[in-house]
Amino acid sequence: MTTFLFDGPDTAAITILLAHGAGAPMDSPSLTATAKALAAAGFRIARFEFHYMAARRYGHRKPPPRAETVNPEYVKAIADLRAKGVEGPLIIGGKSMGGRVASMIADEMFSKGEISGLLCLGYPFHPPDKPTQLRTKHLADLKTPTLILQGTRDEFGTKDEVATYALSEAIEILWLEDGDHDLKPRKNISGFSTADHLTTLADAVKAWTERIVR
Repeated sequence: MTTFLFDGPDTAAITILLAHGAGAPMDSPSLTATAKALAAAGFRIARFEFHYMAARRYGHRKPPPRAETVNPEYVKAIADLRAKGVEGPLIIGGKSMGGRVASMIADEMFSKGEISGLLCLGYPFHPPDKPTQLRTKHLADLKTPTLILQGTRDEFGTKDEVATYALSEAIEILWLEDGDHDLKPRKNISGFSTADHLTTLADAVKAWTERIVR
């Protein structure tokens, strides 16, 4: 059974399931802060870890696997979350690799009525310094309503780079000024704090879900 970290009210109308990035666990400061911000906006947040990351808690240092190999683990996490009695509309997604994995199973789950949308926090459009190694092919025909939160200086995909990609009309992107891959800005340069961006993120997700969830 998948182990979950929960935030937010049990009575929330919408649940958001989030997976971690390739190198940091589900309780990393960045993902924890995001989960708390979304919970404060009224969502029920569930976080989980892929097996390789969970194994690190017991001293097994496994490198991140190829993203597509953990697709079945994400599908199982959805089933395990439902088995825990979580009902109602479900948004899936995650930080970086977690969001990418969710994006690869989203249309299958969406077509079955299992999920209502996809939320990606810092999508890894390409590896750093390798702008031609795109991870966007499946995003061109994506049917699932999708919101991507991306920092304008994210080394995995900047605003100028992403503008040239062929992306589905189902995908909306909110750019956070001067945000890095963790969506963190440099306040002395941009004038924005991490707290500012988390507020913007939570407000945007709330407005987006009100449009897509019936």
